[in-house]
Amino acid sequence: MEDPFPSILILTSLAESGNHWFYIINILLMMFLLLMSALVSGSEVAFFSLSHEDLAKCKVSSSPKQQTILELLKNPKRLLATILILNNFINVAIVTLSTYVTWEIVGTKETEGLLVVSLTAIITFLIVFYGEIVPKVYANQNNLSFATRMSLALNFSAKIFSPLSISLMSISNIIEKRVEQKGFSVSLDELHHALEITADKDTTEEEKGILKGIVNFGTLSVRQVMRSRLDITAFDIEDDYHKLMDQINKSGFSRIPVYCDTIDKIEGILYVKDLLPYIEKEEDFEWQKLLRPGFFVPESKKVDSLLKDFQEKRVHMAIVVDEYGGTSGLITLEDVIEEIVGEINDEFDEDVDVAYNKLDDYTYIFEGRTSLNDFCKIINEEVNVFDEVKGESESLGGLLLELNSKLPRTGEKIKYKNFTFTVVAVDQKRIKRVRVFTKN
Repeated sequence: MEDPFPSILILTSLAESGNHWFYIINILLMMFLLLMSALVSGSEVAFFSLSHEDLAKCKVSSSPKQQTILELLKNPKRLLATILILNNFINVAIVTLSTYVTWEIVGTKETEGLLVVSLTAIITFLIVFYGEIVPKVYANQNNLSFATRMSLALNFSAKIFSPLSISLMSISNIIEKRVEQKGFSVSLDELHHALEITADKDTTEEEKGILKGIVNFGTLSVRQVMRSRLDITAFDIEDDYHKLMDQINKSGFSRIPVYCDTIDKIEGILYVKDLLPYIEKEEDFEWQKLLRPGFFVPESKKVDSLLKDFQEKRVHMAIVVDEYGGTSGLITLEDVIEEIVGEINDEFDEDVDVAYNKLDDYTYIFEGRTSLNDFCKIINEEVNVFDEVKGESESLGGLLLELNSKLPRTGEKIKYKNFTFTVVAVDQKRIKRVRVFTKN
């Protein structure tokens, strides 16, 4: 018996066949989009991880693709904006298409909640793993070849999405300017804390000291590092040649300031090496003609800026002057470098010149003239621990005068935070020696 409804069976068969092709085409399309997402994501890593050697290869290459890489990297912000725009469009297309196909398959409202959760989990996994992680790992290991393959496609995309990328870059520039105006500051305490966290167990105390020295370097002024005028070895310009040579032999310095009348009037710097051709001259030899011009800097100058001046002017010594033009102290290139690498001792340095003695883990004897900067480094304290009370003082003796408001007597104790200062020796003008007890 013949089927009374042959046309209905034929239509149903065609419909089912059409649905199969619909699902196959959409699945293939999603796979293609996922591949595009992987290529675009990998391009971000590939382009922005190119080394100087890779770029040098591109410059000498005759390949149009590698020349395109250089063109794209001339405007890295635009390239990054293009990659992000393209990647987001592709990912949105994947999510939209997968949602539509899933809805066509399920088509019932009872399963909407489970459908959304399952779909989100599956698509997120596919995009993150196959569209982000895998291509970026591969691109990082093969950055030049990956960038070469994608250069023409990204260059075409940059032109297509140019209006949108320019708009995004303009908004980004406005935000950057506002952030720059607002500024961002990190305290020294936070930087030191960061150093302690990041330093591993293999980091030596010397390495930690150098890192802390680098952190503190930009904050130090010349006044904090210089040796005071009381510790300066200087010669009178009126001295005869024999007296000068005797003083040079006793001093052991290779560069010595020369003054007229008082140390506040520095006439120049005498380099001992300039005297070598005239070492046999008589006492009437006019050695003053060998003086070199002095380099004068204010107390407030930062040591990092002074280091640049030393390099540019090719000098190793500077005379520090106060606001009235008088000589406040002296600073050398060695003093500046020691703030980073620690104490530098040569064959002419003697242990007897050390300005402190360590009695035990908590007790020290310091010279009153010791700078607060050196004092803090020796006892392993932060350089700003006395900022609130030191006033204009930069020496240990000056700090105690600020804390006590008058010249203390021998044996008098002065306490501040976890420090106990005991005056060991004092004269009518200044504190000479101090015992410091630092136990918490």
